[in-house]
Amino acid sequence: MSALKQLETFVAIVSLGSMSAAARQERVVPAVIGRRLDSLEKRLGVKLLIRTTRSISLTQEGGAFYEDCQRILQDLRDAEAAVASGSTHAHGQLHLLAPATYGRLFVAPHVAEFQRLYPDIRITLDLSDRVVDLARERIDCAIRISNLEDSSLVAVRLAAMRRVLVASPAYLERRGVPETPADIDQHDCLLLMGDSQSKGWTFKVDEQVVQQKVRSALECNDGAILYEWALQGMGLAWRPLWEVKDALASGKLVRVLDQYASADDPVYAVVAQRKYLPSRVRLFIEHLRSVYARKGYWE
Repeated sequence: MSALKQLETFVAIVSLGSMSAAARQERVVPAVIGRRLDSLEKRLGVKLLIRTTRSISLTQEGGAFYEDCQRILQDLRDAEAAVASGSTHAHGQLHLLAPATYGRLFVAPHVAEFQRLYPDIRITLDLSDRVVDLARERIDCAIRISNLEDSSLVAVRLAAMRRVLVASPAYLERRGVPETPADIDQHDCLLLMGDSQSKGWTFKVDEQVVQQKVRSALECNDGAILYEWALQGMGLAWRPLWEVKDALASGKLVRVLDQYASADDPVYAVVAQRKYLPSRVRLFIEHLRSVYARKGYWE
């Protein structure tokens, strides 16, 4: 059995949600899918999936491996498509979506640079903090921050971003400093609408990652507004470190609950699941990834 077939089967199981669904797609009996998965786990020496009679779930190792497998299989499809097309010339319309503030600082400058490299590509950059259906709105590539819940999307990890919980000294003097994540329930919180933050803020408690529910005092779909509200003493804000570092240095904002900080959030380039990825999309993703990998870029 080829290693590639094992990877394809593993991705199909996770993407479709069950071994029986993967078997139907492959047009084989479920036992064949089970043997392929067993062989893959035996070859790797790790457990990738936790299987019960009713459901499957990824182990920690399986989650990381799934992301890598998606990228490997997509790269293979891209290579085949490039050869089949007989040309690597990039052209056409490229529609991009990125979070508003992040996009202004870390995407827009490199979009201009990319267009100079590939002048036959026409680019539209949509800056918005809302989460959209990529296929429905015809977005070729979206930049998203934090872990992705929709496994039907193809994601390429570009970088990592540190978030910190901040508040103004005036707010903390008025309302007190939270000592644990659970204390946040007694505070005014500034939330980004439509973001994963709406489900809670992520902390690490006793070596376990927990999502702490928060009570919204003010909400907005623009992160820059949340930053301004935090400066005005309106509540706690969970913001990217690059956005608030100057205010922290000047003392206008203060970090809280640093001892409970969780791992950095991943930054992804996301595309809808497609059989063939246009070269203009693939080239832009590689361009952005290479820019972010430059020595000293995030400093």
